Amino acid sequence: MCGLRFDRYDAGMSFFAILLALMLDQARPLGRNNPVHEGMRSWARWTRQALDAGQSHHGWLAWWLAVAGPALTAAVVYWVLWAIHGLLAFAWLTLTLYLTLGFRQFSHHFTAIRVALESGDEAGARAALARWKGGDVADLPREELLRHVIEHSVVAAHRHVFGVLVCFVVLAAFGLGPAGAVLYRMAEHLSRRWQQTPSVAGDSDASRQAALTGWHWVDFLPVRVTALAFAVVGNFEEAIANWRQERQASPGNDAVLLAATAGAINVRLAGQTAGAGWADGSDWASNGNSRTPQLAHLASVVGLVWRSVVLWLLLLALGVLARFW
Repeated sequence: MCGLRFDRYDAGMSFFAILLALMLDQARPLGRNNPVHEGMRSWARWTRQALDAGQSHHGWLAWWLAVAGPALTAAVVYWVLWAIHGLLAFAWLTLTLYLTLGFRQFSHHFTAIRVALESGDEAGARAALARWKGGDVADLPREELLRHVIEHSVVAAHRHVFGVLVCFVVLAAFGLGPAGAVLYRMAEHLSRRWQQTPSVAGDSDASRQAALTGWHWVDFLPVRVTALAFAVVGNFEEAIANWRQERQASPGNDAVLLAATAGAINVRLAGQTAGAGWADGSDWASNGNSRTPQLAHLASVVGLVWRSVVLWLLLLALGVLARFW
């Protein structure tokens, strides 16, 4: 089937589908309770209740069906539309990316917090962060408040944009169309929805463990690609130094991302040791408060994310040109 080849036209189509999806997201973002995401939540809930009988293999069966089912469906639709006409396949790619990507799914929270802090409304910023992150942040010191905002924003940017792009590009290279984007979004959704201790009759801890383990491996490559991109567009030396130290201290994916971010914008985030990230071996105390989270670091985060987006689009465009050369 012609849809199984990733030829010149496929590469160009993928690039323009990503670009158009990002533009649509900026112009008309999806609402919080849109029918597509509600259907995703219903599908995840049904598979868990129907297949998770308490054993480990039941949990994995539920997870695989919940993740692979929509991903394979997206690929099959892509193949069918490709066989009919390439423009239909392009429209499907764009629609799927629009539904799975999404700056505006998290950026309005960040913007509200930043505007409140810049206007001196710290109480409003705390309330906005509590709505976004969940939990009580009223008693956090200002530096800790800023640290939470930076960390939550960076992780959200990765999960809503860069992680989706990495999985999409990797599986699209094998002719699977938008399957990678759907797979990543479903795995991320299950890691949040199934991570809590089961409270609904029929749910068990097996599906929770499967969701957490599955998400770790799905995000293993994407999070490292994002960390590398942040290092390239930020302070490369410090980002790599932080990354190496964090790799020895913690195997978590988010820890790698935050370590690279901390070095890229020269700020101290959670989990870093006193001297982490300083290539010359100097410690936290000797550098004073230069790495304490400040309001200016929020602008640095915005710049870091957008430079990474430009880097992504540039690399994809170069890939398209290389195939036509």
